[in-house]
Amino acid sequence: MKVVAVNISGRKPLTYRGQTLATGIFKTPVAGTIRVHRVGLEGDVQVDRRVHGGFKKAVYIYPHEHYAHWETFLSRKDFAFGQFGENLTTLGLLEDEVRVGDQLRIGSVVLQVTQPREPCFKLMTKMNDFTFAKPFFTSGRTGFYLRVLEEGELGADDVIERIASEPSAPTIREVVQEMINQ
Repeated sequence: MKVVAVNISGRKPLTYRGQTLATGIFKTPVAGTIRVHRVGLEGDVQVDRRVHGGFKKAVYIYPHEHYAHWETFLSRKDFAFGQFGENLTTLGLLEDEVRVGDQLRIGSVVLQVTQPREPCFKLMTKMNDFTFAKPFFTSGRTGFYLRVLEEGELGADDVIERIASEPSAPTIREVVQEMINQ
């Protein structure tokens, strides 16, 4: 398991239904290591902390393995790291293997998995498909949020080490399925 890209964004405009709003979803990769604080990555903007960011959603991981599926689904070939607004694009860390509460060490940072991502209108706008939320969520390819237990630094190519896991805790995919069934 490893990080393939670390992505951040400043505050950028997004037009939705004729209104221009601020967003931090247009993330792009950064070189070198980056500092991770309790509420996110240094230099990264979380515009609407009601739905993204804060202590329980400080970092968002999205598996690179899912990119090919969505390129086919949307008939696109222009995806770059950070396409889904993720802070960390990863390999080898999928929703059916990750459990709520898992603790991960990446570089000198310790993170804890908190919940799956629920798609918003900003993701649909970025993907240029206003029906994207439902297939994104029901596919179980949601990625997941993490809280920061220990601040530090991380970078692309860092190994991801699972340092704690509770086998009885639900996987991210199980949490998504439960949300769908409600």
